Amino acid sequence: MTIPVHRFHIPVMGLAFTVDTPIKVARFGISSVMSIIEDRLLETMRHYYYGQLNEPYTPITDRDDDYRARRVTDYLNLVDRLVQDGVSKLKNAAFEAGSELVRYFEMLPDDSFLKIRYRQMQQLQPGTEKYGLQTWLRQQVRPGSIDVNIMTKVDKNNLDTSGAIRENGSDALTALRGYANSTLTDSSVIFSAGLNPRLFNYLESLPAFEASGPGQFAKKVVIKVSDYRSALIQGKCLAKKGIWVSEFRIESGLNCGGHAFASDGFLLGPILAEFSARKAELTDALFGLYTQALSQKGKPTFAEPHPIRITVQGGIGTPAEAELLHRLYGVESTGWGTPFLLVPEATTVDEPTLNTLCQARESDVVLSRASPLGVRFYYLKSTSSEREKLARISRGTPGSPCTEKHLITNTEFTEQPICTASRTYQKQKLAQLATLGLSKAEYEKQTAEVLEKECLCVGLSNSVTHVYNAPFVKKRSSVTICPGPNIAYFSNVVSLQTMTDHIYGRTNLITHPNRPHMFLNELTQYLNYLDEQLLTLRPEDTKRVAYCREFAKNLAEGIAYYASLTDKLPAGTDPESFALGLAEAQHRLNRLTIG
Repeated sequence: MTIPVHRFHIPVMGLAFTVDTPIKVARFGISSVMSIIEDRLLETMRHYYYGQLNEPYTPITDRDDDYRARRVTDYLNLVDRLVQDGVSKLKNAAFEAGSELVRYFEMLPDDSFLKIRYRQMQQLQPGTEKYGLQTWLRQQVRPGSIDVNIMTKVDKNNLDTSGAIRENGSDALTALRGYANSTLTDSSVIFSAGLNPRLFNYLESLPAFEASGPGQFAKKVVIKVSDYRSALIQGKCLAKKGIWVSEFRIESGLNCGGHAFASDGFLLGPILAEFSARKAELTDALFGLYTQALSQKGKPTFAEPHPIRITVQGGIGTPAEAELLHRLYGVESTGWGTPFLLVPEATTVDEPTLNTLCQARESDVVLSRASPLGVRFYYLKSTSSEREKLARISRGTPGSPCTEKHLITNTEFTEQPICTASRTYQKQKLAQLATLGLSKAEYEKQTAEVLEKECLCVGLSNSVTHVYNAPFVKKRSSVTICPGPNIAYFSNVVSLQTMTDHIYGRTNLITHPNRPHMFLNELTQYLNYLDEQLLTLRPEDTKRVAYCREFAKNLAEGIAYYASLTDKLPAGTDPESFALGLAEAQHRLNRLTIG
């Protein structure tokens, strides 16, 4: 297993925002994740990058056999080639101001061995020793990991030309097959949004994910989780199939971007503490099942467990917060997502949306119900996509044309699933509501819930339309973006090196004068969420009352846990402010009435 040169990674964001991030940052040793579920977007990117290389582009059309998987494979191979070419050019650059080789070493953390040796080289006079050290430094340059994301809930069946369901042809399975067939090595697939039995069963049939030696995988499996229990369940499920999980990527349930999966009031700090305390137990439990599965398959077993990395992401914004996560919980990498939306050298965000991000305040990022999946979704207001949605509603034609069909799940009015953001669904649903004899307040509430749904397949892809002049879907160009609440504290478009300097404490990009600590910010999001649940809570709904009470109990325990950390906070964190924030949160929790 290659040891990364950086202590952070860039998580997947939307569909297009990180679709080519590895091409931009991997040569500098920075790992990143791109979504591979939207095959038409990948085909758009194939067209664009073959053009950049002045190479012929051969379309892979939806009439071609296994076209979705082939689009994924070819795009990933193209990304792999571009990254390798970029690394080769970087290695051959001169050690002179402004060169990419110098930028590579300047962006490293100051306490890394490579950075120290680089600084030593700078102090040497020209001669044999300096040139020898430069040669050695060039040999140490290696790219960041090129990782992919598959959201397990996005797995609709696809039909062949005769109308029959394609065998192993669903969205998630074809994406996984395309990744498995790619040339990527020392790479990972990150599964998010929970357990998908069909996907995990198919994973078992792909030899690309088998270990070639102790800790040696060409393609690794990473599971994004929100708590220890989820990690144990999914890890065991895969271990029983002879699949090793190389990393559990813990994400805050509510202090994140995109789709949000609220835990039952469990906060990030206590969750990380449980992972830290029980990592050996988790490893042993998985290793026993993994070894048994390999034996039953007649495959070689291993004397020791493969390494398991614990990483974390969600709302991290300062070097002190990152240091706390590394030092107190032993995490091996921190994910910085939302701040990188303001780094054009790293992500693909169109200029109007960039401007909206820069101006965003806390109230502009809402935990919406805009996702057709029925999962809560962080949403930035005032985007072109919101304006387009409101314009359709004002014209009396709500809903979007459904061209991509990745989020078709509803069969309320149709035999075949359709999307709740589609024009077809919303027209029928609104007509139904008008016949139910609802009170005015209830009718308006349910109508608003219908109209809130938004087409994410296109909206989260369309930034490429503007940045690269590469139309994704004809006559549709509006953009949806899904930053986490953290965007309110970053307001400037910056370079890749400047953002890296911020992460490692060499500069400060926080523009908000009173940004709360990431733990406090998450706690606020959870209190807001509980407030929202209580607004519609009825005493006779005993299950929901019990849920809310357990939620509040877990929050109280989380607050008590954080109170025990005040003397462990690293430099750069104000313990008095942290303690005051906890006291205010406890007071707010005490005022709540449940049941």
